[in-house]
Amino acid sequence: MTDRPDIRLFGDKGQASGDFKLSITRALGDQLGEGLERLVPAPLSAEYLKEEIQHRPGVYQLYVDDELVYVGKASKSLRDRLDVHRKKISGRVNISLEQVGFVCLYVDEDLDAAAPEKLLIKRYRAKGEAPWNTMGFGNKDPGRNRDKTLVKAKHFDARYPINTGLTVDGLTPGKQTLGPVLTAAKSALPYTFRFLTMPKSKVPHTSLRDVPVTVPDTKMDTVSFLRFVLESLPDGWQATELPGYVILYPDFEDLASATRYWRATNGSVEPFEGQGRLDEKGEVADQDDEDD
Repeated sequence: MTDRPDIRLFGDKGQASGDFKLSITRALGDQLGEGLERLVPAPLSAEYLKEEIQHRPGVYQLYVDDELVYVGKASKSLRDRLDVHRKKISGRVNISLEQVGFVCLYVDEDLDAAAPEKLLIKRYRAKGEAPWNTMGFGNKDPGRNRDKTLVKAKHFDARYPINTGLTVDGLTPGKQTLGPVLTAAKSALPYTFRFLTMPKSKVPHTSLRDVPVTVPDTKMDTVSFLRFVLESLPDGWQATELPGYVILYPDFEDLASATRYWRATNGSVEPFEGQGRLDEKGEVADQDDEDD
């Protein structure tokens, strides 16, 4: 009998026939894991990514306080994919970028067909590691149809909610229309900011786009920015803060998992506390959606 873990032989000595099974995927997962384990985590900083990481496909692992929390892949650019994660984590509470490190391996394009990240996830989940791979960390904005759904208590957004105290950078002070202001804020914020758009488009809806505004020459955090926008809109608009993102729509809705919301009514903006309810029993529907 062979002592190699990736090859299994079946058949008793003396028989004329037997079975031979080669577990290529197991061997590949083991080799990838061993390659990553030899690396030393680096800081997940914009400077390090720009200077040290190439625009090449590969697999990577994230660590929080030296604990392996997430395994992922980049089909095109490890630098871009890791920077998406860096931006996302930078906009959360209960965690700091200073706690987060990463390692990565460049892989050939042909290897992508073997789903190397899934081999690694299976390897680590068997040992109880990589918890973020079952918390929805890599998922994109679920879209407006999911706003009314209770956020799972096990979700990354519930454990690490957004930080609405962050300054909204990239705004140009002065008189202008609201459309470009919303687009700039959407690009600057490290979490999803979704608002009413034209059908099948990312362009702000005409009810938002051409509204005249005067952006102040002062820094605004997300809450101040939302109030500023609502002050420029007619009654009936609502801004809502959920655990993982903020939204702006022309209707009053009390969403079960919303933590706060603001309504334009009677010519002023009124704040309300949300229910902040979570689904304590449900499992997270996890899907790693690459952004590159």
